[in-house]
Amino acid sequence: MMKFIRIQALQIGLVFKYGGFKQLLSPGRYWLWSDETVHLYNQGELLQNPPCHLVVLLQYPEIAAALDVVEVGDNEIALQYEHGLFQTVLRKGRWAFWTGVRHYQYIKADMSQLEIPASIDLVALMPQPLSAYVRTFTVEAHEQGVLFIDRKFDRVLTAGTYYWWKNTMPVHVLKADMRQQQLEVSGQEILTKDKASLRLSVYVQYQVQNVIKALVENKDFDRQLYILVQLALREYVGGFTLDELLDKKGQIAPFVVTATSDKAAQLGVELRTGGIRDIILPGDMRDIMNQVLMAEKKAQANVIMRREETASTRSLLNTAKLMEDNDMLWKLKEMEYVEKIADKISSISVSNSGSMVDQLKQILGRGN
Repeated sequence: MMKFIRIQALQIGLVFKYGGFKQLLSPGRYWLWSDETVHLYNQGELLQNPPCHLVVLLQYPEIAAALDVVEVGDNEIALQYEHGLFQTVLRKGRWAFWTGVRHYQYIKADMSQLEIPASIDLVALMPQPLSAYVRTFTVEAHEQGVLFIDRKFDRVLTAGTYYWWKNTMPVHVLKADMRQQQLEVSGQEILTKDKASLRLSVYVQYQVQNVIKALVENKDFDRQLYILVQLALREYVGGFTLDELLDKKGQIAPFVVTATSDKAAQLGVELRTGGIRDIILPGDMRDIMNQVLMAEKKAQANVIMRREETASTRSLLNTAKLMEDNDMLWKLKEMEYVEKIADKISSISVSNSGSMVDQLKQILGRGN
């Protein structure tokens, strides 16, 4: 018995009989025996669910000529393009596409290597569709990084975005901030030379100058710098008594910076400046210092009062000597006092015995 089959345009038909390939059908109309099976495929598309293994199909010349076969090995991927436009990523295996309509180009990449070929346009392919195959590291504009490949230092990375294939080889990037930074050393309890306990807080400003020394040759350079500053601070404070230290507190930070600079340079760090944030005395010591300060201020106040009293007495004595030798100055002084008294009295009573002028003279006279 026969059956009618139509192969549409842009289609391909594979005729099988009892599991064996019989013929390839191009677009058109055909009569086939009922025991023959036709498998239809669209030209330009991936061969999916073939009636038998691809290796068997490729043994037939007409099928092999109609297929574009791409083989992707272990640790490889293939990027498929059509007219320069990306289509898909092919992983390891054998891929077959029907020819005749669409024409593909392929770029293979060996993922056992780290470096990504320049022929692959990462700008267009990241983050999708290559994010599953590519590892990304970004170094900001204010940073520098060091690259370790297989746990070995490789090179210094400047600002930018870096891409490497994802594979079994370990890749690690350490980054350092190249801007000026501030290190705080707070709450340091230190004994002075005379066994007085202090709690100090200092800061230093620094900048990483050599990223290889900071990240490759040293571990945790910032923690090491903290210890260096702490030791220099203890060295300085322990060399002075409390009174000497309070007098020289402005020299603490410069000493710490100077004493630490050479060792900091070995860490790849340049110290810029520093300062004292706090000097805190224990409660009993603070009370004693306050009492001493109050006694000093009281003594200074007494000295000033005595100085003022002496100056006032000397001024009165000089005035008295001038008034004794000059009657006119005496009268002027009397008039000044009379004016002050008159401002404070509301009335003056005068009796009718004698003239009013004579009575005023008696009140204001010198009693000669």
